[in-house]
Amino acid sequence: MEQSDLLIDAFGRLPQTVRRAVHGLDARALNHRPYPEGNSISWLIWHLARGEDAQIAPLAGHEQAWTAEGWYERVGLPLAVEDTGYGHDSEQVSAVQVKSADVLLGYYEAVHSRTAAFVSGLAGGDLDQVVDEAWDPPVTLGVRLISILGDGLEHVGQAAYVRGMVLASGT
Repeated sequence: MEQSDLLIDAFGRLPQTVRRAVHGLDARALNHRPYPEGNSISWLIWHLARGEDAQIAPLAGHEQAWTAEGWYERVGLPLAVEDTGYGHDSEQVSAVQVKSADVLLGYYEAVHSRTAAFVSGLAGGDLDQVVDEAWDPPVTLGVRLISILGDGLEHVGQAAYVRGMVLASGT
């Protein structure tokens, strides 16, 4: 198996789990926080997509889908355009309110298609390329991609858990 095939398969598992996490939920359920400081499904999926978008775009040498494809305007959050949700406090988490699952899925799927295109074009030694020297040891492309994937899987798992809480409570 080629490295790019492994990454395509790994990142390819996220869309179906994202769709399952939001399937059939209305805006109220998506935006519900299971407890006052908790993250909503909306915030978790938006943050997953923003994190992937903000990290893959510079690696791939293109602008983020958030701005390039107008998702910033379509999602319509009262946050700075460069905001990815990293380090959000409770008030900022509350600001992430979506109108529908469609807009959330649309943005995530736009990001995923860019990620899939990028990883499918990777060849042999590409994963050894240092992409961030701010860490010790410096971060390679392979390590960064695994980090992005791990974060995505963590957040979609959290969203699935919150979905169960929302459905159990009848929210």
